[in-house]
Amino acid sequence: MERAIGKLKQFRAVATHYDKRGYHYLGTVTAAALLIWLRS
Repeated sequence: MERAIGKLKQFRAVATHYDKRGYHYLGTVTAAALLIWLRS
C-alpha cells in the first residue's frame, strides 16, 4: 500500500486547485493509477 501511495504522489503536478471536489480528485487518482498500471 505504501508503494502505491508513493507512486501516486509522483502525479502531484496533475492535481490542481480544481481537485477540491471529491469527483475531480477521484478522477485524478484514477487516471494516475491507470498510467501506473499501464507502465508496469
